[in-house]
Amino acid sequence: MKNIPQIKVGIVAVSRDCFPESLSVNRRKALAEAYAKKYDAQDIYECPICIVESEIHMVQALEDLKKAGCQALCVYLGNFGPEISETLLARHFDGPKMFCAAAEENISVLSSSRGDAYCGMLNASYNLALRGVKAYIPERPVGTAEECADMIHEFLPIARAVYGLSRLKIISFGPRPTNFLACNAPIQQLYNLGIEIEENSELDLFEAFHRHAGDVRIPEVVKDMERELGEGNKKPEILQKLAQYELTLLDWVEEHKGYREYVAIAGKCWPAFQTQFGFVPCYVNSRLTGRGIPVSCEVDIYGALSEFIGTAVSQDAVTLLDINNTVPADLYQEEIAGKADYRLDETFMGFHCGNTASSKLAFCEMKYQLIMARSLPEEVTQGTLEGDIIPGDITFFRLQSTSDTQLRAYIAQGEVLPAATHSFGSIGIFAIPEMSRFYRHVLIEKRFPHHGAVAFGHHGKALYEVFKYLGVDVAEIGYNQPKGVRYPTENPFA
Repeated sequence: MKNIPQIKVGIVAVSRDCFPESLSVNRRKALAEAYAKKYDAQDIYECPICIVESEIHMVQALEDLKKAGCQALCVYLGNFGPEISETLLARHFDGPKMFCAAAEENISVLSSSRGDAYCGMLNASYNLALRGVKAYIPERPVGTAEECADMIHEFLPIARAVYGLSRLKIISFGPRPTNFLACNAPIQQLYNLGIEIEENSELDLFEAFHRHAGDVRIPEVVKDMERELGEGNKKPEILQKLAQYELTLLDWVEEHKGYREYVAIAGKCWPAFQTQFGFVPCYVNSRLTGRGIPVSCEVDIYGALSEFIGTAVSQDAVTLLDINNTVPADLYQEEIAGKADYRLDETFMGFHCGNTASSKLAFCEMKYQLIMARSLPEEVTQGTLEGDIIPGDITFFRLQSTSDTQLRAYIAQGEVLPAATHSFGSIGIFAIPEMSRFYRHVLIEKRFPHHGAVAFGHHGKALYEVFKYLGVDVAEIGYNQPKGVRYPTENPFA
């Protein structure tokens, strides 16, 4: 995937000066060896310069990490640890950081070589809070070398998202369409998260599109589209314009991302887009998103942000869908009942016009946008990529700012069912345990808009930690609570 960070975690061992330094040295080496045995050794860098016992050691470690090209930091307590130096290290490191600590290996260490890192993690946590330093601390942060290696590996998707957001620019075109205020939200929280945003008029985009008329690269892009669509290439006459638009967006990204490393786009797609451009941008949006450059529909800025987070966490294409319509009872009986362990009210259809990457569709065809064609000539609504979304595990989620600039989020794990949708657009039948309660007491109660980001696979654990790291109050991270666990707003007598 392009447009997402590749993370190298620098492991720095720390030591309290009244404990044997060899404890931290040997435990750091054991941790690095354990990681290399199970995962890609290139993910980590074992900082060999020193064991951090003092502020001077801390500065030396920072310089070494920078020289080694580390984007993330693991502070590893091989023993009790120096609470000041280790938290200063985290404070001054420019990137996501985590803390974990060594468990005692066996009985023989207890007599004279005990590390007491179980105790030291408490002081580390206390000092991080005193200094206002954000750091990821795993659920069980004290473990064996093998267990700490697993913790670092679980930190990678969190680090990718956090690092990427601090270097992200969101490029938007045009205001939200009329009567679609639902996804509109203040951009203040983007700046609070360290994200840049460039807001443009759709007229700017229209001008750039016309400058790309006759671009010599268009035929090659058309060939690539033909290869991707295969037998689904039902609208070959529109491909040249779509290729011209794709090049327009890609060139805009390169010319406008400035000092930022990563980009997401919030695009305008109606109502004037079709009549002026002569097509709909859905297929192009799907192609860029498939390469790791998320493009949200309807100028949904926080949707684009959510898609980028999902791409960084999953290292895979994501999509943005409407939480759209109920599943008819007869379809449920024919396609789902007896085949999947979900009630009817735990299912729904996730839909958008045609923005889902072809790799995430069971089949695909280039078509026109049926809803838009009800009020516009069909020929200007060509350009959607239609098909049923591939069955399998998914995570539905969103990060959103409220109108009074408070961050809130939701995460729900479920699956796309292997059931025919009998419908149009990029669409799938989704099943999420206890969906009806989640819909009422999180999505409606917390005033979330209809757009949700979809990551393919179960990524709730990492997303939850990302949102916590970004400063979202845990009370504002909604999830689909299991049966028997009541939501605060749920009527106990219902």
